[in-house]
Amino acid sequence: MIEEFKKTAEFILQGLNYHPQIGIVLGSGLGGLGDKIKADKAIDYKDIPNFPISTVDGHKGQLLLGSLGNKKVVAMQGRFHYYENYNMSQLTFPIRVMKFLGIEILIVSNASGGINPNFSAGDIMIIRDHINNFPENPLRGYNYHELGPRFPDMSKTYDSELIARTKRIAENNGIKLQEGVYIGSPGPTLETPAEYKMFRIWGADATGMSTVPEVIVAHHMGIRVLGLSIITNTDKPATPDGETTHDEVQNVAGEAEPKMTKIITDLINEL
Repeated sequence: MIEEFKKTAEFILQGLNYHPQIGIVLGSGLGGLGDKIKADKAIDYKDIPNFPISTVDGHKGQLLLGSLGNKKVVAMQGRFHYYENYNMSQLTFPIRVMKFLGIEILIVSNASGGINPNFSAGDIMIIRDHINNFPENPLRGYNYHELGPRFPDMSKTYDSELIARTKRIAENNGIKLQEGVYIGSPGPTLETPAEYKMFRIWGADATGMSTVPEVIVAHHMGIRVLGLSIITNTDKPATPDGETTHDEVQNVAGEAEPKMTKIITDLINEL
């Protein structure tokens, strides 16, 4: 596996004279941030050795390398999910590769359902912690000590300095931020009312079908992590029939994206 990570990283870096400092994962409806990146290179996932292919609407399926603000970045326009029938090694493969590209910070974003009754659709939530509700852990199996320890401590998974900077940037720009716990589940069904209630009892503030495996793998490798969720729906759907649709999720994420873009761009500029 180590050789696959290295070979894929070498392929991606061909023709570039730098290593990206920051990795970004853009979730459902959030791929537009990629338009702000001055790309030196754009590669379709299908053309990258060993990469999975994104099959979800709203995920462009492209890797960008270039500049955002004054930093060199690598950005995934679309991610991979457990419900797409990828195993944990496959869906976290790009995060492993990012380590060999040279990143030290990973910014992950997602569209999520709000559980906290104080949240509204369109809110942005800083992830301060998460709950892994997937049926397995991405570190299950043989541990490569070159990547990280067998039993990584998870008490400080989300970087406190990055969170503090993000909160200050949002406040300076008049952007309201929520803060809470994200629970990741396999999907692809959206939550039942009983599941919403159960997740809230467990201590979750927002729920989604991604992010947690990526963050676990990044933390395992010593990468500093910042997580941001756009609350695209709540347990009280806005549609007349009481259902939440994927189109609704993408639309709300698209409306909130300029605020997310401003926060991430300003953060990267001051790092």
